[in-house]
Amino acid sequence: MLNLVRAFTGAPASTFHCLSLSTESLLLYPSSDTVIILDAISLRLVRTLAFSQVFPGRDHASARITSVAVDSALKLVVSASGPRLAVWSLSGVSARTWLVHSSLLLPDDKYVTALDCSSGLLAVATQSTLSVYTLIMENDLPTWSCKWIRSSQALHSIYFSPSLVYLATTLEQADVVGIILTTSGRQIQTITHPRPVTNVMWRSAQASSRPSTSDSPVLYTVTRGATLRIFIPVLDSPQYLQLHATLDLSQTAPSLPPGNHSPNVFPLSREVLRGVLKTVLADSSDANDPKLRRLQEICDGGWDMFMQVFPDNSLTIRAVAASTLPSVDRRPPTLLEQLTLLQNVAVSLPHVPSSLHIVPGPTKRTLALVSAHPLSVHVLEPLNFFDSCSDGLTLRDRIHEYVPDEDSYIKQFVRTPDGKGLAVVRETGGEAWIVRGLGTVLQRAGRWTAADYARRSLATFSTATCILTLHAIPKLTLPLPPISSLFSLPPRSAAPYECIYAVTTEPIPSICHIHAVTGETPSLTLISQTALPLSSPSVFILPVDPMGGVSSRGPAVMERDVLLSVGNDGELRFWVPEEKRIGWRCTGRVRTGRTNLRMARCSSAKKTVLIVPRADGEELTIWDSKESEFSSGLEYAMTLGSSDQVHDLDWNSTSDGQSILAVGFAYRVEILCHQRMTYFDDGPSWGIIKRIEIENQLSHPISDSIWLAYGTLLIGSGHQMCLYGLPRQLEREDSEEGLFEYVARLNGPLADYHPQMLLQCLLWDKLDVVKTILVNLSHDVERWHEQRNDNFKSSTLPIDHYFRKSPISGLVTNSHRRRYSSLFMGTDDTEDTDESDDQCFSRSLIERLLGRLEAFPLPQLTPNEHAHLLVLIQAMLEVDDSRRALDANGFRYLISMRSFYILNKRASEPSSPESRGAIGRRTGWRARLRYRDIIWAFHSESHGLLLSASLAACQGKMTWNDARAQGVFLWLNSIESMRSHMEVIARTEYMAGDSHDPVASSLFYFALGKHKLVQGLWRQAAWHKEQAIMLQFLSNDFTQPRWRTAALKNAYALLSKRRFEYAAAFFVLGGSLKDAVNVCLRHLDDVQLAVALARVIEGRDDGPVLRGVLYENIIPLAFKKGNRWLGSWAFWLLNRRDLAVRILVTPLQDVASALDVPITELGDPHYDDPSLALLFSELKSKTLQTAKGTSEISGHTEFNFVLQIARVFTRMGCHALALDLVRSWSFDRPTLDTHDRVQQSGPPSPTTARRMHALEPAMRRRSSIMIDMDLFTAPPTRRPSPEPRGAGEPPAPLMNETINEEGDLFARKAGLGSLLKTAKQDIQVPDFDIDSFF
Repeated sequence: MLNLVRAFTGAPASTFHCLSLSTESLLLYPSSDTVIILDAISLRLVRTLAFSQVFPGRDHASARITSVAVDSALKLVVSASGPRLAVWSLSGVSARTWLVHSSLLLPDDKYVTALDCSSGLLAVATQSTLSVYTLIMENDLPTWSCKWIRSSQALHSIYFSPSLVYLATTLEQADVVGIILTTSGRQIQTITHPRPVTNVMWRSAQASSRPSTSDSPVLYTVTRGATLRIFIPVLDSPQYLQLHATLDLSQTAPSLPPGNHSPNVFPLSREVLRGVLKTVLADSSDANDPKLRRLQEICDGGWDMFMQVFPDNSLTIRAVAASTLPSVDRRPPTLLEQLTLLQNVAVSLPHVPSSLHIVPGPTKRTLALVSAHPLSVHVLEPLNFFDSCSDGLTLRDRIHEYVPDEDSYIKQFVRTPDGKGLAVVRETGGEAWIVRGLGTVLQRAGRWTAADYARRSLATFSTATCILTLHAIPKLTLPLPPISSLFSLPPRSAAPYECIYAVTTEPIPSICHIHAVTGETPSLTLISQTALPLSSPSVFILPVDPMGGVSSRGPAVMERDVLLSVGNDGELRFWVPEEKRIGWRCTGRVRTGRTNLRMARCSSAKKTVLIVPRADGEELTIWDSKESEFSSGLEYAMTLGSSDQVHDLDWNSTSDGQSILAVGFAYRVEILCHQRMTYFDDGPSWGIIKRIEIENQLSHPISDSIWLAYGTLLIGSGHQMCLYGLPRQLEREDSEEGLFEYVARLNGPLADYHPQMLLQCLLWDKLDVVKTILVNLSHDVERWHEQRNDNFKSSTLPIDHYFRKSPISGLVTNSHRRRYSSLFMGTDDTEDTDESDDQCFSRSLIERLLGRLEAFPLPQLTPNEHAHLLVLIQAMLEVDDSRRALDANGFRYLISMRSFYILNKRASEPSSPESRGAIGRRTGWRARLRYRDIIWAFHSESHGLLLSASLAACQGKMTWNDARAQGVFLWLNSIESMRSHMEVIARTEYMAGDSHDPVASSLFYFALGKHKLVQGLWRQAAWHKEQAIMLQFLSNDFTQPRWRTAALKNAYALLSKRRFEYAAAFFVLGGSLKDAVNVCLRHLDDVQLAVALARVIEGRDDGPVLRGVLYENIIPLAFKKGNRWLGSWAFWLLNRRDLAVRILVTPLQDVASALDVPITELGDPHYDDPSLALLFSELKSKTLQTAKGTSEISGHTEFNFVLQIARVFTRMGCHALALDLVRSWSFDRPTLDTHDRVQQSGPPSPTTARRMHALEPAMRRRSSIMIDMDLFTAPPTRRPSPEPRGAGEPPAPLMNETINEEGDLFARKAGLGSLLKTAKQDIQVPDFDIDSFF
């Protein structure tokens, strides 16, 4: 999704070093104050080693690394900056971990000019000295001990011999090579050359029969003009090197233009080359192949080879028969052989390299040729290369050339609105880049100096001079006041200029609008300077990030918000330029209540992130601009640790409006995006989808991060940049998905078969749609299984299918309809039964589907989603047979109840896939049904069937835990049914287990008034230690006050022993129902048990104890938790059905103000449940009281409520259901009176007067409306008499064009009065007249 595509770490200024490991080869070179380590094959960044890691107090500007040395034996990297040396070592635990090894501090006036390190010996050259240090381990603490020091000129390079006996030294642009003994520091020889020496290299001698010659070194020197000289020790003086041969390699060079110098000479590692050649020869069987014979000669000859690259992209390889040098015992050898292996071979090297190394290639049969400048890697295939074939050397990768200005630290990134142009602002100047290759390539486009801000067309602003500069031909400038930000946007329409906006830093900030014209006649003009119409000072005035919002130059672009102002009180305001006059217009505001803000950023989708310092860290909050009575705008809140300080924020947006936030910390960047809302779990609305850690690669903290085009992210650290994105891949089905695709899959529309989509369709009366989806899914899974393809493709249902409703009751499936039709048509279609069952919803088809899904989970679903899908399909199959006897609400409850039990069973079974971690206890197992599921049964008219199904779910043995899980005593409405069911629970509790403890059932039997039955149970409990005392106590008459008091005393004694349920039983026995209920509420925390006892014992739903529980406990709890379902149930039971409807829609504080009981705590409003709209549509015209409650909800509020639910559907991925909701919802808008109505010619709207009466759907079927209020105390339906008006006064209009909140409420109440008047007429029953039958 977001991988490291390219690291811009700077190219080597001169040479680079190679370090060969067992599994890879590394390139090392200095860049500013950092040592860069790259993979030698892919040029991928491995690690950066900052000098500040060893010397943290050093200023990076003065800590530029001048020399680097690599100890291949001990895997040490030594770097020098001034008089300081830093040493790192490769960890023995991890091959990618580099640790600080040691440090060395020289006198302040001893600046290091050259380094070399080998096998624990360190040679250090300064401006006036040369010294050698030895690595000593004292108590596992590495220290450097000075072996010797001597005066010397400022050396340019020093080289240890392979035997560590000698040091070869050179001066810059000098023709002298010095030979120094490592043991004593004595210079034993000075070798003079006719031209300046450009390169020095040691070659260790081959093993010899004479010990005196086995360690004799061979020295190669290269001088300007490509002349190679070979120095070998003489026989009489082994410490003295004598010139043995001179090879003028420039003789083979092609004719060069005047002024071109001869190329450098680079040795090719004999060990690396022979290792690969042996592998190639071992893998080849054709000994007569001339290519193989040539490689065999090179491998057997043990030649030393040297490469030259010429400006005309050709190269030559010369070889020296090195076997004659050390193997001949006489000194000097009498024979030296020279060979030209390749001459003037065309290659693809762009320039003559200044440094070149050969390392093992990406495969065992290839080599890699690494050269600079620029730093590039070529793959060398030995068979074709040494045969002079053009494909023998191919370019693999290349990085940018070295630019000294890019060693400066990065201050910030600035991009163009479309993200395809980038400006890098550094401490000294900066450069511009263009995004290419779908975001994976950055190309340099320009450079400037002394600028603090930069924008498109390369316009820069300097805070030192307050001058805005347009880098055109000629260069244009414009003086401006001091500014805090600078940004650009495309013009409103096609125009040859760019709009630049600058926010000033004056006491009252203003916005400068500038037109920048590029081309043949460039110009830079200040159009206006205006201030925002703010009533109070603002903390920030920031540009709205246009990333993702700029797709064209049409007028719609400028309609997007341009500025965000943040007030001292945390109020956010969004601004756009006025179209017809100079100024700014506010398009929206959000009241966050946050103060002391430190950072703020706003996206093109109007999502705003705020950073507020707190005592325990920093608070990060994300706000949506759509603030209403149903949403405060707050979408996400997170408290960061005190050590996690946010460094930068940046927004990106997808084409479908999904916002993506990058939060930058010191050494990591976290990517956040919207999380799909689920109906099953309450999770955060935003989540981290990617965490990019740079601490294991980059040493400097992050200075800035920014989104670029195509979903790529650029991170700046020190002077380096890292580009993260999706590498360019071939169009393959198994290719990795990009960031935008991942976010779209995470938040886009769900597949038809997704369990969340299926459940919502079932709740919203779309049973036929669900059956069609399951039939299609069965066919798709079968086809997928037959093809055995990893890519599962599903059928898509047309969108118009979701606009249809299928009533639950009385529904006949296609298979049943076909079979019924055959009875009357006289046809026999039994032969086609199996085939027909495969084409329509049937038990056999669903069982086969379940079997296939159990064996082959769908790849597009997570393990939890897959488990939910299986549960939902199984529950659908189980309740399908009873659907025709259920109403819609009963069907909804039954689906939820069966899903609840199946899911709990799957979550607890050890053999289920969920037990392996797919479904945990938090997301899979639940203690009870949610109140939103229970309330469907409460409003159902199929309680008998639901009770039977509830008992069947418990295998006919329902305990109190089962009854509480199903909410039975909340939704049963018959007192007799409750009493009989409580007796079933009491009997089950007693029979549970082998002990048959009477204590378990005492509370329920006492509530039913059957204490004598309990006494009988105690007679059978001979094993119980309390049998005797309980038999004696229960033999008393508890209708007498004496024994009631005794029961209460026993209850208090049991409370002290924390036997709470038994104490409640004695309170019931003593006749104190209120105390028993309080025990259930306070000690058992069981609201349902308290309600069950009150309803059963009082025998009615308006008893004082039950009303007290509802008013004092349940309703405050519902407001505290924001549980509108529980509140609606409580109000319905209290016969306040108007409030039962209002609490579903109206803000909680408005409902609380209408209550007599004080509500001290209000919780989250929880408007994120689409079933609220479903229940509201079910209840709003069910009774006269609900009609009254509906009339008190304004049309504007109902309109915003429906939009909120549609947004919730969209966030859940149910876009089709959101569309169906907004297209089919009926806004019941009243008029003042039917005979005064004025016809509206405009389109209907919930904010304008409509022809439809508010309660017209109810009036059309008013015979089914329950009359549950006193009709004679209803508000009057007629208007008051019109007040007399004076002469000359114009008549009052009959109706305003639009209705405000007060007018809308008045109109709804007027509609209610008409309905009440109609109801009064309906209840007038005429006298019986038998003549009416004739």
